[in-house]
Amino acid sequence: MPPAFTKNEYDSRLKRVRSKMKARRLDALIIGNPSNINWLTGYDAWSFYTPQLMLIDFDKGPFWMGREMDADTAFITTYLSPSQVISYPENLVQKTDAHPSEFLSSWMNSAGFNNAIIGYESDSYYTSPRSLKALKSNLKNSKWIEEDLLVNWIRLIKSKNELEVMYQAGKIAEIAMKTAWDSSRVGVRQCDLMADIIAAQIKGTPSFGGDMPALHPLILAGKAASSAHPMWTDEKLQEGQTISFELGGCRKRYNVGLARTIHLGEKEPQELSDTSKAVQEGMFEVMNVLKADVIASDVYSALQKVLNKYSLVKKSRIGYSIGLSYSPDWGEHTISFRAGEIDVVPENAVVHIILGMWMKGWGMELSETLHVRSKDCKKLSNFPQHVHLVS
Repeated sequence: MPPAFTKNEYDSRLKRVRSKMKARRLDALIIGNPSNINWLTGYDAWSFYTPQLMLIDFDKGPFWMGREMDADTAFITTYLSPSQVISYPENLVQKTDAHPSEFLSSWMNSAGFNNAIIGYESDSYYTSPRSLKALKSNLKNSKWIEEDLLVNWIRLIKSKNELEVMYQAGKIAEIAMKTAWDSSRVGVRQCDLMADIIAAQIKGTPSFGGDMPALHPLILAGKAASSAHPMWTDEKLQEGQTISFELGGCRKRYNVGLARTIHLGEKEPQELSDTSKAVQEGMFEVMNVLKADVIASDVYSALQKVLNKYSLVKKSRIGYSIGLSYSPDWGEHTISFRAGEIDVVPENAVVHIILGMWMKGWGMELSETLHVRSKDCKKLSNFPQHVHLVS
């Protein structure tokens, strides 16, 4: 499994990161987020459950730093040279009296980083406080500065190659949702239905396969639909249930979200029909406003104006930037669409607009992943937005 993109693509990304580092007067940057590690080098493995870091400097790096048993993956999935792959011994894995980051700290000391100004990701799912403390243990003369989203913000604008992969992921999302629509029937167990959906996500198309999306695929059935992120069960689908699916497609670790709603019955309940109408109208208005250089809060306002007409309220944000990611989240943790957000949405960002309405005892969802262009936006998936009736 060679790198997803050419070496020139990764070199360009590294150049952009180093430019930002220079502007912030950093000598080095420590990255713990596997999504950022992948984005910078192509490194791709389920190895981030043990300490795994990347060190960016201005001349000899980047350096992948991780478990010895995973070092070969760096040679398979990246363009890194042997001198850029730093592995710690297996006897340091999950010990109470030693930590792999102490080993990496010693290596950094010997490599000349003891007096450096080092930026690091402090609010990452993947880097524990103990790991950070151990990393600093042999670098006592260094100055450490929190730089949580430095790489994330640079990732916001997608290259032509990234967009191509994300449109492929959008096609996989269509297939997964079609599986949900075609396989949902009264009496079908949730777990059996989701097994078919996940198989479709991974199988992809005859031309290209899929990866497991970073966000766990969700089914919101019956009363569970009043909540945003429930897990599937082995319960059977029942007559009269309104069911939402938040699925997606993933290609080369790039994620595209897609949410839709079905109803098991011959006719929609009036409340569902009215809410669906408002949500579809709101999505139309959001897409009408969304284009390069728009303010994030203005996109949110486009929806809220519609909801106000229908006396509906949505407390949560309505979307976020999306792209390359590993579990547990496919968002990039940069732009959010909600009231008061002043971030400007750039051309060639990709965002997931999700209009979930979680009501008392039921709920519905509609979402689109959208490519932001100079004068408009474009859906990455093409799938009907209406509530699908299954009788």
